[in-house]
Amino acid sequence: MTAPERGTLDAIIVGGGPRGVATVLRAAARAEADGAPPARLAVIDATSVGAGATWRIDQPGEYLNNTQADATTIHPDDSTPMSGPAAPGPDLVQWARTVTASGGHPQRSWVLEEARTLVGASFPTRRLQGVYFRDQLDAAIAAGHVEVQEIHGLVVDLARDGQETVVVLADGRRLAAPTVVLAQGMVQARRDPEVTALIEAADRHGLRCAEPGMPAERRYTGLPAGETVLVRGLGANFFDVIGQLVADWGGAARRIPGDLTGRLHYAPSGREPRLVVGSRRGVPYRSKPDGGRSVRPFTARWATRAWFGELAERSDVDFAAEVWPVLCREFARAYLDALTDHVPGAVRGGWLPALDASTTQDAVDAVLSAAITDPRWTWTLDELHRPTHGRPVTGEAWDALVARLIEDELGSLSDPAHHPRAAVNGAMGALRRHVGRLTGLGAFHGESLARDVLGWFDGDSLALASGPPADRVRLVLALIEAGVIELLGPELSIGVDETRGRFFGRSAITGRSASSRVLLETRMSKGRIPQTDDPLLRELLRTGRARIHTVDGVPTQSLEATRADAAESARGGHNLVAADGTEDPAVIVLGIPAASTQPGSAIGASPGVPSPLLAGADVAARQIMARRRVALRN
Repeated sequence: MTAPERGTLDAIIVGGGPRGVATVLRAAARAEADGAPPARLAVIDATSVGAGATWRIDQPGEYLNNTQADATTIHPDDSTPMSGPAAPGPDLVQWARTVTASGGHPQRSWVLEEARTLVGASFPTRRLQGVYFRDQLDAAIAAGHVEVQEIHGLVVDLARDGQETVVVLADGRRLAAPTVVLAQGMVQARRDPEVTALIEAADRHGLRCAEPGMPAERRYTGLPAGETVLVRGLGANFFDVIGQLVADWGGAARRIPGDLTGRLHYAPSGREPRLVVGSRRGVPYRSKPDGGRSVRPFTARWATRAWFGELAERSDVDFAAEVWPVLCREFARAYLDALTDHVPGAVRGGWLPALDASTTQDAVDAVLSAAITDPRWTWTLDELHRPTHGRPVTGEAWDALVARLIEDELGSLSDPAHHPRAAVNGAMGALRRHVGRLTGLGAFHGESLARDVLGWFDGDSLALASGPPADRVRLVLALIEAGVIELLGPELSIGVDETRGRFFGRSAITGRSASSRVLLETRMSKGRIPQTDDPLLRELLRTGRARIHTVDGVPTQSLEATRADAAESARGGHNLVAADGTEDPAVIVLGIPAASTQPGSAIGASPGVPSPLLAGADVAARQIMARRRVALRN
């Protein structure tokens, strides 16, 4: 093991995805504005520098972003509060137009092909977005205000060497700099005991098991035609995997002529297995509307900015008792307003005063029950969380629920300006951001944060407001109607039949079960930091140089980092906090690993929208350049 060469770097960035790229761009902008020599940075990533793991360039073209192209940028504009200089750059759509105009791209021919078809309402492939991030990094390097040393490797520890922090890689390499930025992004979780047992059973019985994780790092294709395959997970990964599988099978999904919802008919190739799919909720994430279609505007009546502002001044808010009942009223109002316009005969008037007086979810559900006169449109708040209200149902009842789900999804994604379920999705999308801000400000008391916000609301809000593109949902619905996919039901449990040497799955709600020689886990192995597989974060926690953020003594799922002020005169920001409460001014933690103190930092940056991701990158760049100036004086 060799000692690191000192004085050659201004900062080391651990993580080469969008947060790492944004930090490089903000350091370059500051160096240019200062008229200073180029900032000297090292960027380390175990997958790829520029795209990172989520947007890696070598992943299948069937994996799509769940955000429209016109909502993606890596360059801050006036909407993002920061003290650093402006440095305009192209958003994803503008970059794609430049690629198209140039007639080629040095990466691969597919970049030009995808860029040519990209419009603002498109849902781009993840790999194309990765090329965009990489190109913006290359452009910053070419401009000459930053020098970047790219390193492929896994960081396992940090150490001190005088005034510098040493980054230790798994292969023994060591680099030192005055500032280290941890920008790992979506870190993954270690195998839990259940997954470990399933993997071991697969080895014993010669079964196939794809464990939870990033889809680009798993193999799903080559499934046995005609056989049952168990699948667990109905979130974003599931839709990507289905797109890849259909391409592998060679079947055809075609629009049904005259169907105004855009319903598809799937014509099988004969290579399809039978996918039996389940999850905790039992139903897929709700769809994004068709790109470019107008959506029903949402303006809060009770959960206003002023109301959220009053809650933000507190630190003892109980989400279940104080916030959720008000959100329930908003969701019910959005549903009833839209249903009144969509199917006027399905709603009995005069419900608003009763909703105004409702202070619990049960009271809101009673208003919904009294107001809706058509059984086809019956709806309750509990369906947001549990499709059958957590009660067992017959197979026939479950089939009817799935049939209604298909119709609701088709209507919602094709007519988002009028369909009542689209209105609820839109309301959730608007309100969840305010809840995230309250979380970041520490407004909830610890028990409520763990039990309610982290325990169920975050997951439910993702399922409604962060769903997949409409065309991908139509494909899944067509596969259900074609019998290629069967939704087994909620509360899926997976086990192993040791006698038969097969996996089995059973829904506790529908009682339906299936067995298979193949199990595909399409769940994301989200990196809740106490269970992370990131060796650096684990080592920092083990040695007390980091700690889990707690609220009222109740642990969250994130590292603790200091709050940040956007002012240029501010000291530090997003700095790592040790077990004894001391701050490390030389180590900055950005985004997902410290999400509980950085609300919204997990969301990609959009033009014209304040971006915590880009604001955090500027806070990191401010500290990089400030410590560099100190180092140069010394």
